[in-house]
Parts: sequence; structure tokens; C-alpha cells
Amino acid sequence: MIEELINKEEKLAVIGLGYVGLPIALEFAKKVRVVGFDINEERVEMMRNHVDPSEELEASDFEGCDIEFTSSIEDLRDTKFYIVAVPTPIDEYNQPNLKPLLGASSTVGQVLSKGDYVVFESTVYPGCTEDDCVPVLEKESGLKFVKDFKVGYSSERINPGDKEHTITKILKVVSGCDDESADIISKVYELIIEPGVHCTSSIKVAEAAKIIENTQRDLNIALMNELSIIFNRIEINTFEVLEAAGTKWNFLPFRPGLVGGHCIGVDPYYLTFKAEGVGYHAKVINSGRYVNDSMGFYVAKQTVKNVLATGKNIAGARILMMGATFKENVSDIRNSKVSDVVKELQSYRANVEVVDPYASSKELIEEYHFGLVDKPTGKYDAIIVAVNHNEYVKLNEDYFHELMGSEGILVDIKGIYRNNIKKLTYWSL
Repeated sequence: MIEELINKEEKLAVIGLGYVGLPIALEFAKKVRVVGFDINEERVEMMRNHVDPSEELEASDFEGCDIEFTSSIEDLRDTKFYIVAVPTPIDEYNQPNLKPLLGASSTVGQVLSKGDYVVFESTVYPGCTEDDCVPVLEKESGLKFVKDFKVGYSSERINPGDKEHTITKILKVVSGCDDESADIISKVYELIIEPGVHCTSSIKVAEAAKIIENTQRDLNIALMNELSIIFNRIEINTFEVLEAAGTKWNFLPFRPGLVGGHCIGVDPYYLTFKAEGVGYHAKVINSGRYVNDSMGFYVAKQTVKNVLATGKNIAGARILMMGATFKENVSDIRNSKVSDVVKELQSYRANVEVVDPYASSKELIEEYHFGLVDKPTGKYDAIIVAVNHNEYVKLNEDYFHELMGSEGILVDIKGIYRNNIKKLTYWSL
């Protein structure tokens, strides 16, 4: 398998070319022949023209890559090694939505042949690969798992917007359905992963390892958010407290904030779903999720209280929201908790304008039913800096004062202007 891939006698396919799939496909394409498959023909055409629809990669990243971009299932038939990297979101009830994953499994199953390998990278609960995906592969292909084809799991660890911890620089957790597949899958990933791989004893262990990486972060941030609520009532600044506590060598440097995106704000729900399935109600994880899912509404209500304290009516108040993406310096708006802040303020009949140098107004309208204004229009009663984009970190108090006047409220969710605001009313988590 390895020699055939290296000698370009066989091809490797990546199913799903989003934030995770495209970087993986391009890195492998520097070593082997790759078929990059996505169901969205518009996105595929952009990639054929060396444009990353997710705006993470440059045109130069496509150069020197032996890759065929396609939306046709027929182009997958001569492939020997499949990597599935599709989204695993949650639905409106915070339940796992496996539709994209099972759809991708069906696609691969239709072209699967004896001796083929399928590796899943999508974040799932322990057991999902073997219990949910493999039966689809068997049904569509008519082949038998292990006997006719092998399956593995290797969690993605890509961090959107991070130019340092890129896919080739991060140690990869891999697994296979038996010893032979674990060895082959390890060697395939070692073609591009510089630090090497960590091979687990089973697929379930690899699935569990991935999901607790983000669950651990979620719980730590939930603690910081709860502390910020307590410290606000005590009238002390959370970031100042954390700065003092951080002088101890083993204090963990987590910070409060809005927890959105397609990983930390989603993955814990996959684990609690599985826990319920085996008869256990996850108390700590669910409590952390409740705290973090409530923070958007909390920020909005604190903004309302501060506006009312100036003697103004919140109905009709003009509020500027700076930042709409789920994190800084990316265009990704998936599960952005900024939308919770906006919707809560709008429920008080406040007039909210939103700006963001990275987000797409069209995508925001489609997803959250509000768009962007081209630039701040001024005379605001409050400004909320929700995302610390590089462009916002550089701003000073004079900028905000000009947009609001002396009675303005500056809500600094990330605490990036702490100790630098003297003339305006200032609030942060």
C-alpha cells in the first residue's frame, strides 16, 4: 500500500474539503496522487483555481500538488485509501447530527473495493466509527468489514487561524481495526506528519481521546466564565484576578469568553449523548455546557444594565457589535455565540449594527438573520468588542470616544483594553 501510493500507482482520496479536509489533501498531494472530493461544485471550482473557500490557505499552498478536485463520485472509483473529513455538527436540540458523516460513508461505500482503507477524521463519540459508519460502508459496498476492507480513525487537530500549529507540525493520533491496519495507517500519515504518530490500541480510544481534548477546554473555560459572573458581583476585574493567580507556576492560563465554533462548543455534546446511551448522565460536562451556552445572553444583559444606568432607554438604543466570527482572525462563523448577544439585544428592541473585517455578510444573514454594515456610523450608546481581531487590538480609547461620546459604554469581552480606558464606562467579563 505505502509503496504503491508513493510510486503513484494508487491514489488517496479526501472526502470533504473544508477547514480540515483541504489542508490534509494538499499536504498528501505533495507526496502522492490525491483526489479531493466535495459535494459542493461551487467550492470545488474555486479550489481548481487555487482559491480556498475557507480563506485559510494561500494560492501558493496549491502549487506543486498532484491533486484532482471533483464533485463526481465516479472519480473516486480507482482510489485505494480514503480519508473522511466532513463536519459533525449538532442540531437545535444539541444532539449529534451525523447526516454529513453518514452521507460521506455512503459515498465511499459506493466505490469501495476489496483491500481498500477508510480513515475517519471527523470528531465523533466513542464507537461511532464502528457502530454507525461501518454498517453504511458494508451495506453500500456489499463487502465485509475487516475481511474485505479496513477502517481506522485519526482525529483532526487543526486550529483555524493558527499558522504555527499546522497539520504537519502536530503529532497525530491514529488507530486501526486490527494490527495490520493500524500499522498501514500509521505509515501513511507519517508521510506528512513531521512529529510522527501516536497509535492507540483501538478505534474507540482514538475517538475518545479527540473528544476529551475539547471537552477539557470547554470545562476549564466554563469555570472561568462562572468566576467572571461571581467577580462581577463582587465588583473586581476577572482578568486582574487571573493575572495575579497566574503568577503561580502551575496555574492554568484559561480565560473567560464566548465559547462557539465547531469544536469546543459542539464536541462535549457528542460525549454526553454517548454517556446517556450507556446509562450515565454527565453532570459536570452538562453543567459546563450550560454556563458557556449562557454567556452570550449574560453579556447582552450586562450591556443593557449599563445602558439603563446612564438614564437612557434600551429600546431604540444604538449598539455596535465589533466581531461576528467564532474566534479572532478567521472568517468562520459556525456556531458563533456573538449571534446570541445580538439576538438578546434585539429582543430589548435595541438597534444593533455589526462589523467584522473577516466575516461574510451573506453567510451571517443566511445563518443568523443579521448582516454587516460597511463601517461604524457613529453616535452609539454602547460598543461591544466581541472578537479580538488584530485590527481591533490596535484601537485606542479615542477611537471609541469618537463613536460614542463621554456617556458611551465599552463592553470588552476579552479584556484587551483593560487599564487603557479612562473616559468611558468600561465593562468586561
